[in-house]
Parts: sequence; C-alpha cells; structure tokens
Amino acid sequence: MVNLKTPNSNDAVHTSNRSKNVVPMSGMCSRCVDGCKGNCDIWLSSFRGREVLYPGPFGEVTAGADKNYPIDYSHLNIHGYAVGARGLPAGVTADSDTAVFEDVNTEVEYGWDIKVPMRVPIFTGALGSTDIARKNWEHFAIGAAISGITLVCGENVCGVDPDLKLDQNGMVESSPEMDRRIETYKKFHEGYGELLVQLNVEDTRLGTAEYVSSKHNLETIELKWGQGAKCIGGEIKVGSLSRATELKERGYIVLPDPTRHDVQKAFEDGAIKEFERHSRLGFVTKEGFLEEVDRLRDIGFKRVTLKTGAYSMKELAMAIRYSAEAKIDLLTIDGAPGGTGMSPWPMMNEWGIPTFYLQSLAYDFAAQLEKKGYRVPDLAIAGGFADEANAFKALCMGAPYFKAVCMGRALMIPGMVGKNIAKWIENDELPKSVSKYGSSVEEIFVSYQELKEKYDGRIDEIPLGAVGIYTYAQRFRTGMQQMMAGSRNFSFSSVSRNDVMALTPEAAEVSGIPYVMESYRDEALDILLE
Repeated sequence: MVNLKTPNSNDAVHTSNRSKNVVPMSGMCSRCVDGCKGNCDIWLSSFRGREVLYPGPFGEVTAGADKNYPIDYSHLNIHGYAVGARGLPAGVTADSDTAVFEDVNTEVEYGWDIKVPMRVPIFTGALGSTDIARKNWEHFAIGAAISGITLVCGENVCGVDPDLKLDQNGMVESSPEMDRRIETYKKFHEGYGELLVQLNVEDTRLGTAEYVSSKHNLETIELKWGQGAKCIGGEIKVGSLSRATELKERGYIVLPDPTRHDVQKAFEDGAIKEFERHSRLGFVTKEGFLEEVDRLRDIGFKRVTLKTGAYSMKELAMAIRYSAEAKIDLLTIDGAPGGTGMSPWPMMNEWGIPTFYLQSLAYDFAAQLEKKGYRVPDLAIAGGFADEANAFKALCMGAPYFKAVCMGRALMIPGMVGKNIAKWIENDELPKSVSKYGSSVEEIFVSYQELKEKYDGRIDEIPLGAVGIYTYAQRFRTGMQQMMAGSRNFSFSSVSRNDVMALTPEAAEVSGIPYVMESYRDEALDILLE
C-alpha cells in the first residue's frame, strides 16, 4: 500500500520538498538538514503560520484536492449494446435511420411540482463571495444562461458587498453586487436552467432571501448545509484592515481579529498581510429545517433546494429524509474532496466521504426510503466531475433518483480561458497554444458564428468567457450524446444502473453495480445455451 496523497508539499500552497526521498506518511524529507532553505509545509509554516493552510494566491486560483481515493468513477465502465433503442420519442420506431446519436435528447428537469428544464444535465457549483466568482461573474452567468443550465450564486454575496446598505433592523436594504449578479444572468436567460441564491447562517440573519424575493422575484432559493471541500463555513481573504473591521462589524468571524491592538500593529509592520473572513457553522434540526422551508415558501419562493456536503452517513440520511418530508425541489450532495476558491488544504484532502462512496450510500438510502412509501426528491451529485463520461456514469449509477451533476471548477475554467483569450487578442499576446487555430475570435472559437447568428445584434454583449462556457457545454453535450447512443439510451428517461459495470470487485461491493464478469451473465448464458 502507498500513501494516498503527497503530504507536506504541494503546488496549491506553494510548498515543495528539498529531497527526492520523503517519508511516505509524513511527507518530510528522509534527511532533514539544519540550515535548509525550504520549502516544505513545515518549513514555510514556521514563519508564515496559518497562511499555509490555504491555496493561493487568493482570488487568482481555484484549487482541488489531489488525494487518490481507493475507488472512483474510473472503476466503472459504460455498457455498449448492438441492439435496441430506448427513450426515443413516442411513436418513433427504432432503426438505423431514427436512432442517430446527434438526435439524442440530453435535456433533463428537476423539481417537486414545478419543473426546471436544462439542456444538459450539469450545473455550476456555488459561485459566492470569492474574488474568482466576483471578477468572472459576467462570463460565468451569461455562459450558463446561453448554455441552458442552472447557475448557483453562492453564500455571503450580500454580506461582503462593499456597497451593502442595511435598514434599521440590520437587514439588507440594498446590495448592488447581488443586483448585478441576478440581472446579468436574467439578461440572457431563455427558460432553461435558473439562478439559485444560497443561504447560510449570515445570509439568513441579513435577510438575503427577503431581499432577492422582493426586489428580483426569484422563484428558487437554496439552503446550504455544507460542501464537499470543507466542513466549516465559507471563507474569503481580505487585504485591508478597514475591510476586515467592516466585515467583523457585519457579524462575520474575522481572523486574526482586526480589532486587537497587536494584530493592528502586526498589519502595520507588514507581518500580517491579509485577514480571513469565516462563516458560522449551522446547527440542523428536523423541526428547524421544516420551519425554515415553510418560511421561505411563505416569503414567495416557488422552489426550495438544499446543498449538503460530505458529512457522515447520519447527515446524509437527515438530508434525504428531511428533504422528502419538506418536498425539496433538488438536493445536491457534494462529495469529498471537491474544489474551491478557498478552503483549508489539509481539510480538502483529509475530511469527508469521497463522492463515489457518498453517491453509493445516497442511492441505497433513497431506495430504502422509497420502499417505505416516501417520494424521494430529485437528487444531484457533485465533487470532482470534469467530463461527460464520469457524469454519465454517475447518472447511471444513481438512476432514477439523480437528475444532474453539479460541476465546480470544470465549468469555471472555460470562462477564464475565454476571458484570457480576449485579453491576449487585445494585447497581441496570443500564446502558440491558441494562435495555431487563428488570430481572430471567429477563427479561434468554433461556436462563435453560431452564437453571432442566434444573438443577432447582441453578440458584443456576450463576453468571450461566456462563449468559452457555451463551447465547452456543446462539447459536453455531444460527448454525452455519443455515449448515450452507444448504450442505446436516446433520452435520460431510459438510463439505468444496468448501463454501467464495475471493473473491480471493490467498486462492485461499494456501489452495488454488478462486477464486469457477472454483469448480464444470466442473459448471456440464456442466449448461448438456448
């Protein structure tokens, strides 16, 4: 057995070992020399302390833990068939002319009573108060809207808005940043997908739900218990003493405490260069949860969703059972390790149930709850997805309960790529990796002319980051169509657990998916020996 990660050094936190030989468990160099000039975690932490907990530089990177879990979705393969065609439109007879992969319907929908359609079965992770989300919002929001997928506006957006105005009761009266986020998405929304705004403890105290309902008439709100990257509240960093103090006065936990004299002096001296803003831990009870869902519906929301993290089996059971009783419209379950704009690096690697295991448990719990006569809410899975193959495997493994896959960094990257291509074109600095396709927008982006015709006269309102997300979503859709056609599924209504096989006995044991040497064995022998 080997260590499942590389402790004590990682590019995410700008650390590395001096020696090529390290102790597997600790990650320390086998020979630690007095006088070493660095740069392992322990060495850097000796004078930068808590800073080394976080990937950086903040606001410029996203990070995903790279622990190599024993089982993941690569331990499944997709079944292909030589006969049949399921999920075709009513009245269509299956043959070689009607069962064509480009006609596969990748649309899905979620919701308890009022359904939300999406053109592809993916949606964004929570893009909240981090600088990455703020600086790239126009690209992310318009990209999601024109792609026909749901966009999640994460926690704390009102709370960190520099121009936030509170009323006499300490509730949100005006939040220009939240206004910008909602209005940007709505500008290109076409009826597919929706904008979800998340609520955490501080958002609830500030009245964020009341604000987005009364001013923007949002139909859906999302409660947040947690995420797969960490089991503590949301975090950002701020680089000024005045800003840190302002956030503390708004009710956030800010560390180091900007009101302490020694901290202020250390900041003046340049030792402390930034402050962390933390959200509080929530405390979930069944009664409190059901009451909060009722309160949000009374405010005017037509749909209420829930996002939960990689907690223990108990919390997973709570999430599924409470959501069933509350008639939650979508429960997103986020497994470890996840990716984020800012989470403690050790926590990202070392806590929580990994996605494959967590989804296997969720399927089991959903099936048991359904046997007891409960309707299971629509589910989505998150935590490390970046391509259509693994997304399709997850939807097969979770059928019929899982309707979509939530993707964090994989849907952010195209937005940042498109944004940067725009800058490179403007500054005549296109790298060879891009310029080999051309020097103009029309040459570089294969989807640009399509969008230019569709949005005649409005293409200049669509930033290239949004074009990047749309282009990626189209690739995702085409790849999904190919795999669905190969498994003879022409819509997601026919996808089932029978469409995947486990490549290892361990994956079969965890997931309940048949081992490759047993999958369809009985049917095969019937054909062989009839």
